[in-house]
Amino acid sequence: MLKVSGGGGGQNWACSVAGTGLESEEGAFEVVVLGGDGGPRSPGWGCSGILGAASGVGQPKAGARARRLAGERQGVEEEGEPVGEGEEPARHPPAPALRLLNRKPLGGSGEIRTPENDLQRGGLSRGPRAPRPAASMDDGGGQPEPSAPHAPGASPGAAAVNGLLHNGFHSPPIQPPRLCSRSPAGGDAAPPRLPLLPELQPQPPPPQHDSPAKKCRLRRRMDSGRKNRPPFPWFGMDIGGTLVKLVYFEPKDITAEEEQEEVENLKSIRKYLTSNTAYGKTGIRDVHLELKNLTMSGRKGNLHFIRFPSCAMHRFIQMGSEKNFSSLHTTLCATGGGAFKFEEDFRMIADLQLHKLDELDCLIQGLLYVDSVGFNGKPECYYFENPTNPELCQKKPYCLDNPYPMLLVNMGSGVSILAVYSKDNYKRVTGTSLGGGTFLGLCCLLTGCETFEEALEMAAKGDSTNVDKLVKDIYGGDYERFGLQGSAVASSFGNMMSKEKRDSISKEDLARATLVTITNNIGSIARMCALNENINRVVFVGNFLRINMVSMKLLAYAMDFWSKGQLKALFLEHEGYFGAVGALLELFKMTSDL
Repeated sequence: MLKVSGGGGGQNWACSVAGTGLESEEGAFEVVVLGGDGGPRSPGWGCSGILGAASGVGQPKAGARARRLAGERQGVEEEGEPVGEGEEPARHPPAPALRLLNRKPLGGSGEIRTPENDLQRGGLSRGPRAPRPAASMDDGGGQPEPSAPHAPGASPGAAAVNGLLHNGFHSPPIQPPRLCSRSPAGGDAAPPRLPLLPELQPQPPPPQHDSPAKKCRLRRRMDSGRKNRPPFPWFGMDIGGTLVKLVYFEPKDITAEEEQEEVENLKSIRKYLTSNTAYGKTGIRDVHLELKNLTMSGRKGNLHFIRFPSCAMHRFIQMGSEKNFSSLHTTLCATGGGAFKFEEDFRMIADLQLHKLDELDCLIQGLLYVDSVGFNGKPECYYFENPTNPELCQKKPYCLDNPYPMLLVNMGSGVSILAVYSKDNYKRVTGTSLGGGTFLGLCCLLTGCETFEEALEMAAKGDSTNVDKLVKDIYGGDYERFGLQGSAVASSFGNMMSKEKRDSISKEDLARATLVTITNNIGSIARMCALNENINRVVFVGNFLRINMVSMKLLAYAMDFWSKGQLKALFLEHEGYFGAVGALLELFKMTSDL
């Protein structure tokens, strides 16, 4: 509003520009009184544009009152009435007019800044009025404290308006503004106040993190995001029905700065995993499978392979909670059926979200990746030469550079058989429920063993022919018409019908017969699938083959014998870890896609 007061013939005028948008323009206008002849009078009348109240300042309500401004030596009252009662009002000079001067406001452009201009430029918008704070009242008159013409310490070009210090368009200090107030007796409603520009609004302080460890974690994640790679630690998990397979990438190119900024629980996890080969009673790190000097996502390091029984999964989740793993990661890439089964436990106990992945996708991607990098300078893939001759049978490397098409036989708790035609083109042909889980379960029942390693150790010492009924037990020799050798198994566990045979066998014989039965069944199904799909390359993977030389040689023998040398059985060094490697690779893809 414009507030005009005068006295002494209109020679001492003071102006207020509060709420007009001209607060920051010093000397932006002057008061000119138009005489009867249209010429300006008293050119000395002027206004500095600084808010200040002279003694006896009045508040005219409307333009009509401004035209009745009078009083040569006395102040004009708010209603515009003459001072003396009963006296005829004297003639007064015409109402003063405002003439804007073409002056450049301090700190801004050459245009005079007004609310109307701001609205036209889209800089301001009329919004709901904020509730007014209570005005500061003194003890004597109950009136608002007069504002000081200048804020202490302000430059001459700065104007204090409504308690805020403005200097051109510079942001005011972040504090609640002091609003002009009127007494209830004034009778005038205050005009609506315009909100500050967004850039002048007080900004909230930046979020504070609870600890230096969390600050470091945030910094590491931001740095990793800029480089399109996830923050450490890097894990991939394959949670199967019998075993959990875990791969962990240990960085070996950590700089001195990274080591200094590394949080303690990250150091603790790396030290725990790499300095031990066993974790509790059942967790094992397969040191002989470690891939060294590997480059993944631009970092050099070693890839470790760890396994433990699926029945120990809850202990693993609890350990992740105790080591505060969620402070380093909130999402863990996992595949296998257990990724679905244990998803809620990970979320509730360890505060971790599982990124669930298809196990067959991960299997193929992990296999192709590990074969491409090799096994510490040696080929990942191998086969057995002369498998039908035990004395001449030996392990030979095999180049899998052009693997397609291939029949991929995944031997875990159960068995899945895939026909793979390219990296992204494959189908599941069939499978069987008789797999590694079947072998271990039957061995536990028949021999009293408790672990896979114990069952294999017993099988290596046994003789399955004491348990199985052979072709020669039926024919007395070979079945020559169809080329069946007398040593071929005609009936698995066929001799156990005889009490005399049952009393003469050992636990080792039973373990060996169980192993041969499961292996022969898988080999027979794989051979028929290869013939149906017209594929002559059969790749066997899965933890059923871990430290299981007996089964690998049996499969090699079966493929070669029954195909008359047309089918070749291939094996890989990292047997059952390809699903976990595929999950780890997906972690890098997730980061690069962000």
